[in-house]
Amino acid sequence: MQIILNGDPHEVAGPLTLTALLAQLNIDPRRVAVEHNLTVVKRASYESTQIQDGDQIEIVNFVGGGSLNSDPLVIAGREFASRLIVGTGKYPSFQMMQRAHEASGADMVTVAVRRVNIADRTKESLLDYIDTKKIALLPNTAGCYSADDAVRTARLGREAGLSNWVKLEVIGDERTLFPDNEQLLVATRILVKEGFVVLPYTTDDPIVCRKLEDAGAAAVMPLGAPIGSGLGIQNANNIRIIREFSRVPIILDAGVGTASDATIAMELGADGVLMNTAIAEAQDPIAMAMSMKLAVQAGRLAYRAGRMPKRMYASASSPLAGTVK
Repeated sequence: MQIILNGDPHEVAGPLTLTALLAQLNIDPRRVAVEHNLTVVKRASYESTQIQDGDQIEIVNFVGGGSLNSDPLVIAGREFASRLIVGTGKYPSFQMMQRAHEASGADMVTVAVRRVNIADRTKESLLDYIDTKKIALLPNTAGCYSADDAVRTARLGREAGLSNWVKLEVIGDERTLFPDNEQLLVATRILVKEGFVVLPYTTDDPIVCRKLEDAGAAAVMPLGAPIGSGLGIQNANNIRIIREFSRVPIILDAGVGTASDATIAMELGADGVLMNTAIAEAQDPIAMAMSMKLAVQAGRLAYRAGRMPKRMYASASSPLAGTVK
């Protein structure tokens, strides 16, 4: 019989169960999530789910999209020692990614939910290079252009066995990768009702950030600049305003190009910084990952210390009393 497997026609001997199909494809059921005719299937139901002629099957897995310990980042009641969150994409190899993660000190990394490669089962798995006992995985909905697609992808990520956390992305424009905030709000409300811990990627609009918070977002992730641009923070005042009025953590997401950008974000009051390209595309990703770790720590410490006021004119450091004239 013929089924639609990950979007393409696929011949199988049937009828058969999902368990049998995964076995035929040499896929470990513990590492994937499966959707049968647009319904996410619980892993416990694989054996009892019968596949019929014309059925649509989607199989997905995960691929590559710090502060001081005394000052943890807390999101939805969970503590993270590092305020630096890093990605898993664009590295020249999984080995390089692994070394960069270690150098960054990050204890949360983002992973994108993607279809399993049916044609070539010999390829390495991203998860083989992430110690999930030390590093939390944050599935994201990268590449989704509607609330429906984002919600569907989030459900698959949860069913794959990671967690109910999701970095929610709903893209509105292919060239700028700016988010579609209207669809983002729709998806946030749906996923929050379903028990997800939602961290939405959004624009640096204080009003939108407030609406996302009101919709139940556990943290808000405004961009500093377009994804992968390396331009640094383009609207510092908006980040300050978002921080001032927000009751949930603010994670600056996208636009960081070098260590000073990360420090500025933290000095503006961001609770954390998420980045990928700035490290992965650096000439020396290991050194850049380490510099980002230190930059985030320095920016956080400076924010807590409280900077001196800015003055229009000079103010002498040395006392004038007793000067020789």
